[in-house]
Order: sequence, then C-alpha cells, then structure tokens
Amino acid sequence: MNEHQMLGYIPDNTAIHKLNGTAKLIFLILLSVACMTTYDTRFLIGMTVFSLILFKISNIKWHQISFVVKFIFVFSLMNIIAVYLFSPEYGVELYGSRTLIWQGIGRFTLTQEQLFYEFNLVLKYFCTIPLVLIFLLTTNPSEFASSLNRIGVSYKISYAVALAIRYIPDIQEDFINISLAQQARGFEMSKKGKLTQRVKGTAQIVFPLILSSLDRIETISTAMELRRFGEKKKRTWYAQQPFHLGDFAVIGLAVVLTIISFALFNVNGGRFYNPFQ
Repeated sequence: MNEHQMLGYIPDNTAIHKLNGTAKLIFLILLSVACMTTYDTRFLIGMTVFSLILFKISNIKWHQISFVVKFIFVFSLMNIIAVYLFSPEYGVELYGSRTLIWQGIGRFTLTQEQLFYEFNLVLKYFCTIPLVLIFLLTTNPSEFASSLNRIGVSYKISYAVALAIRYIPDIQEDFINISLAQQARGFEMSKKGKLTQRVKGTAQIVFPLILSSLDRIETISTAMELRRFGEKKKRTWYAQQPFHLGDFAVIGLAVVLTIISFALFNVNGGRFYNPFQ
C-alpha cells in the first residue's frame, strides 16, 4: 500500500515530523500568504530552494507523491496556457515595457515581459506545493485537528477536515482493490491497456467506490453519534503536543520571511519586481 499512498500521513522520525502540528500549520499559512501575495522573483526563487530543502529533509519519497505531483503539473500547465490565451500581453501592461521575442499571429505575440510574468507564476507553484505536501505527509491527522482547533477553528470542523485527510489513503486502497478485481474479470486497466480501455475501466470503478465511501461515512457517523460527539462546546485532544523551542523557532522564521515579503513591496514600489525598468 505504501507504494500507492497518496496524501496520507507517513510516520517517520525526521525533524519536521517531530514539530508541533500547530507550528507547522502556522508556518504553512504564513509562507503561503507570503508567496502568493508577492511577485518578487528573487524572493520566490529563494523560497523555492528553501521549500525543496525542506522536502528533502522530510524524507518524502517520489512514489508517495508522484500521482499528486503529476496531477498538479497538468493543472498548472493548463493554467499557464490559459493565462497566455486570455491575455498574451498582460506582462507588458504590468511591467510598462515591451520587448518583442516573436511577432506571432494576430494578438498572440511573445514578449519577455509575458514570459517573465508566467515564470513568476510557475515559481509560486514551486514555493507552495512542496510546503503543502510536507505538511500533509508529516502531520498526524488527529494532531492536525487539534492544530486547527488551537488557532480558533471549531473542533467539529477541525475533526471533519482531519477525518477527510485520514481516509484518503483508505479510499485509494478501495480504488486499487476494485481495480484489481476488475482486471481479474478481464478489464485491462494497467499501463499495458489502451487509454480508452483504462478510462472506461476507471469510470466503472467510480460507482462502487462511491457506494463503499457512503457505507464508511454512515458507519463513522453512527459511531460518533453513539459517543455523543458535538454535545460539548469544547473537547480535549489525545494527539495534542506541547510547544518546544524548535516550534517557536519555526513560527519565528515564518514571521520573519513574511515580513521580508511585505517589506519588498516598499522596495519594489508594489507587489512586482520589475527588471525591465
């Protein structure tokens, strides 16, 4: 199952795994805001390198995230293409100059400013996606729920979110089991089969997968009702961890990086770093 795991908590003994879930959540939120609001290329490159270093430290293997990364890559590529198709000279408007690379056809020209703008968009993906994956794969779902609750989110919502994350690997396991059963009945769904066969086979899996998921939801809901979940306004958390010095250091680092990101607004005269001036 580990070879097919997707967005599931993976126990380990790395420094990132040992951090408090609340500290990691605050770190993720602050740096996501910092990366999403700025278009300073220097800051984004630095954050990309930093994110990839954290990814290496967390000891996450490629096969554990390959499906998710490929899906995000396709979505990101579609987004980049859509940005160009809808506004091929948006970068020219942003940076106030026009350096032509290719005249193109009609309105679809190619300029250095547009390429630079879309390069910044790509950097934003490289900044934030590794951080999100690190958080999801190194944080126990129960501790994640307690983290949300500690920053002010209702414990009912916190538990629902954590429960959804906890059962993603189980749903994927059901998908794999149903897929193997379909293949045993003669439906070719492996990489050896044709694309149309694989798409058709996947479509046939969706319905039984939904039914099994609904059965799981009903079982969990019944169990929670029997335990009177939601009766009290507050609750305690079994997986909650106390803060240590390293946790405060992580939060402090996130605050410093966020301040730097916003300080660059004054340096650049806005959100965008303009090398064409």
